[in-house]
Amino acid sequence: MANEEQLAILKQGVEVWNGWREEHPEIAIDLSEAHLPSAKLDRVDFSNADLQSANLSGASFLNAVFHGANLSKANLEGAYLRKANLSFVNLCEAFLKAADLVLADLTEADLRKAYLYGANLSGVDLRRADLREAHLVGASLMQTEVHEAKVSGSWVYGINIWDLKGEFGEQTDLAITGEGEPEITVDNIEVAQFIYLILHNEKIRDVINTLTSKSVLILGRFSMPERKAILDALRDKLREYNLLPIVFDFDRPTDKDFTETIKTLAGLSYFVIADITNPKSSPLELQATVPDYQIPFVPIIQEGEKPFAMMVDLQKKYNWVLNTRTYSSKEELITKLKKGIIEPAMQKHNELRLIKAQEPDIVSLDDFEDEN
Repeated sequence: MANEEQLAILKQGVEVWNGWREEHPEIAIDLSEAHLPSAKLDRVDFSNADLQSANLSGASFLNAVFHGANLSKANLEGAYLRKANLSFVNLCEAFLKAADLVLADLTEADLRKAYLYGANLSGVDLRRADLREAHLVGASLMQTEVHEAKVSGSWVYGINIWDLKGEFGEQTDLAITGEGEPEITVDNIEVAQFIYLILHNEKIRDVINTLTSKSVLILGRFSMPERKAILDALRDKLREYNLLPIVFDFDRPTDKDFTETIKTLAGLSYFVIADITNPKSSPLELQATVPDYQIPFVPIIQEGEKPFAMMVDLQKKYNWVLNTRTYSSKEELITKLKKGIIEPAMQKHNELRLIKAQEPDIVSLDDFEDEN
C-alpha cells in the first residue's frame, strides 16, 4: 500500500514534491497501489519509486522522470507520457492501452506482457527494451528506435510501423491475427504488417498475383531514339498479349545502388527480357540477378552486335537463361515476339515450376554394402 505521508506531499503539487525529493534523496518512495487517475503530474520526479499496481489512468506525465521506477501491473490507460524518462523502468504487465508515449525514453525498460493496445510509440527510444509477449495490437511505431529490443512472442495484429531505426534483438513468433482467428505467426515485425495485408486485402493479393503472373521486366539502354522506338514497340506488343511490361532504362538517372531495385523487380516478374545491344550496365546487373532468381531470362540483341562474354557463361551455368535472340529490325522483333520470346519464356517458366515442385530423391543406406 502507498505511504500516506508521501501521498499527502504529492497532493500538494509537483513543485512541492520535487523539492521534498531533492531534500530527502535517501527516502524510498512507496506509492504502490496509489489511486491517482487523471492527475496532473507533468515533470514529476518518480525516479526509483515503487508504483506497482498504481492507478494512473488518464494522468498527465509530460517530461516526467520515472527512471528505475517499478510500474509493474500499473494502470496507465490513456496516460499522457510524452517525452517522459522511463528508462530502466519495470512496466511488466502494465496496462498502457491508448497511452501517449511519443518521444518517451524507454531504454532498457521491462515491458514483458505489457498491454499496449492502441498506444502511440512514435519516436520512442526502445533500445534494449524487453517487450516479449507484449500486447501491441493497434500500436503505432513511427521512427521508433528499436536497436536490440526484444519483441518475441508479442501480439502485433493491426500494428502500424514506419521508418523504424535500428534492428530488433529478438522478433520471433509474432502473432498477426485477430482475436478468435486461427493464429498465424511470423519472425519479423515489418513483414508481419505486410503479410497481414496480403491475407486480408483482396486487392493487394490481386496485385501480387498480377505481378508474378503477368509482369515482364525489360532491361536495356533506351535513351537513343532508335533504341526508344524498339522499346515502345516491344512494350505495346506485350500489352496486346495481356502482359504487364516494366521497363528499367540503364541510361536514366538512378540511385548509386540500383542493383537491389532490379533484383526486387526481377523477383516479382514472370520473365525478363534483357536487350544486350550496346550494353553498359546490363552485364553487371544480369550477373547480380540471374543466379538468385530461377525465372526465365531472354537476352535479345540486334544483328551486327556481339553478346558480352559473360552472357555465354550465364547461359551455360543457368538453364533458365535462354539462348540469345537476334533481330534485324524493330518489325522483325515485333512479328516474332510471340513465337520467338513469349512462348519459349512461358514454356521455361512451366518447366521451372515443375522442377521446384519435385520431391528430392531419398537414398537408403541399406542399399550400400557394409565395410569389411
